[in-house]
Amino acid sequence: MTNELTRSTSAGARTTALTVPGSTAVSEPVVVRNELWAPADPLAYDGGQPTEITHLAQLEHDMSLRRDDARWSGVLEVIPTKADYVIDLLRANSLWPLLSGLACCAIEMMSFATSKNDVDRWGAFPFRASPRQADVLIVAGTLTTKMSGPLLRLWEQMPEPKWCVAMGDCTCSGGRYKRSYSTVEGIDRIMPVDVYVPGCPPRPEGLIYAMMKLQQLVKDRRGHWPERAIGPTVPQDV
Repeated sequence: MTNELTRSTSAGARTTALTVPGSTAVSEPVVVRNELWAPADPLAYDGGQPTEITHLAQLEHDMSLRRDDARWSGVLEVIPTKADYVIDLLRANSLWPLLSGLACCAIEMMSFATSKNDVDRWGAFPFRASPRQADVLIVAGTLTTKMSGPLLRLWEQMPEPKWCVAMGDCTCSGGRYKRSYSTVEGIDRIMPVDVYVPGCPPRPEGLIYAMMKLQQLVKDRRGHWPERAIGPTVPQDV
């Protein structure tokens, strides 16, 4: 059975009636108010301030409401800066980790990208399956001497600039397998490390904090905006 929509407009409101072919019964019309959306709690947005526009028709016919406040045009079309600063901001807010996990820390690394933790909110994008599309290598887990060669190959295939995050005690220093014949006692023995994440294993929040510190490192490497810290910081007197 096909439904037929019949629309009729009355004073200040638009009604939509639903009719069924072959029947004289008409359902109750749905009234759509011709005004802007407002929250149920008047204090939820804008501190309870009344909006300047309360009706869609007012916005449509009053050209004075379509003002240009120079946010996207005028003088601000040209902002004097350096390309290096802008590119570093782009890099800091679009970190692409490599999809690579070595041991149990990789489970926590997967967790920090799930919807519960959602690292996308802080500018770390989904994991890349190719080292040629990644700029952050998160070494998550125990590094054995047999795996050090392939991991180093992945690191060398990543384009510059690139950064390394050592996640977990085993990656930082060998952990519980320290002084084992088959374990590398610290990933910094074969590649440079920018951020260390202690723990066995560290929680996803710890890795999120490490990525924030990496963003701070990328932003500060040219000495620009030193007063703008990223993520939680430690007071100077602590």
